[in-house]
Amino acid sequence: MITTLEPTDVLANVTSPTGDCRCPGRQEGGLTTTVPRELVHRAALAEVFLTGMCRPAEDRFHVTAQLPRGHSFFAPIAGTHYDPMLICETIRQVGSYVAHEAFDVPLGHQFLLWGLDYTTVPENLVIGDTPAGLDLDVVCTEVRRRGSQLQALRYRVTARQGDAVVATGDVGYHVASPAVYRRLRAGQLDRRPEPSLPANPLQPAQVGRVSPFDVVLAAAPQQGTGATWQLRYDTRHPVLFDHPGDHLPGMVLLEAARQAAVALTAAPAVLPVSVTSTYQRYAEFGAPLWIRAERIGRARVKVAGTQNGEEVFEALVGTGVVDALPYGMTA
Repeated sequence: MITTLEPTDVLANVTSPTGDCRCPGRQEGGLTTTVPRELVHRAALAEVFLTGMCRPAEDRFHVTAQLPRGHSFFAPIAGTHYDPMLICETIRQVGSYVAHEAFDVPLGHQFLLWGLDYTTVPENLVIGDTPAGLDLDVVCTEVRRRGSQLQALRYRVTARQGDAVVATGDVGYHVASPAVYRRLRAGQLDRRPEPSLPANPLQPAQVGRVSPFDVVLAAAPQQGTGATWQLRYDTRHPVLFDHPGDHLPGMVLLEAARQAAVALTAAPAVLPVSVTSTYQRYAEFGAPLWIRAERIGRARVKVAGTQNGEEVFEALVGTGVVDALPYGMTA
């Protein structure tokens, strides 16, 4: 059973998809495979969740995906519900795949995220007897080009399993060529990613985790009173750091927002049912990043990350409570 303390309107603006569309991953009698990992910016094949795509209109795509029933990091919540962050990652992968496959963005170009939102329907996150096959209806609402080259994209996603809406999403990003990215990141590209492991990490159960390796928050008493933590991370983490980079991945920041929201929610099994997030600047290696959180109403937590006195990102996390104990935890 799910308890959501504030109603969501995820279904209010959902429209039915139009047009008959079959994607390669869902052909009757065909073989289902994942899309090439390079097209969703993943190094590990196991982290690719998309299985195909077709294009019924210039600004619309039909993408298919499969959610694993178990995952080393996006583990089931309470053993019964898909982790909404797994769906969030699936929605993120859509943007990379569409850009490369449909808008001809070359591999090696960088995607600079400015916003990522999602809202789930908690009762439709229950894990069944087989992996969930998703149909994602994708509408590009803003497409900016310079000549023939894609410069920026914003897209909306409605994810369904059968006839049931599972989630909606809204994502926006800029695209930078290698030359432009080198100018943007002058002085940072050669910096070697290093772990940041401050003392006094939170206990896994405090943030909805089982393994200490997955905890990304550490106590920060020097920051005074209130809900403030220091971001901690190990660059050897195979999911959070799927491949090397010159700055902290957005997934790490989103996980910090989720763990902050869980830490402020007095329940053993918490679903991050929705996230609205914006990104102002790069999160850099080598400098402390502070995570501050405050509760807004009964089921929302506002989270902000600051580094060197400047805000890096902000997120509003909506929470729901699963009335069961997570695997590995006892009353």
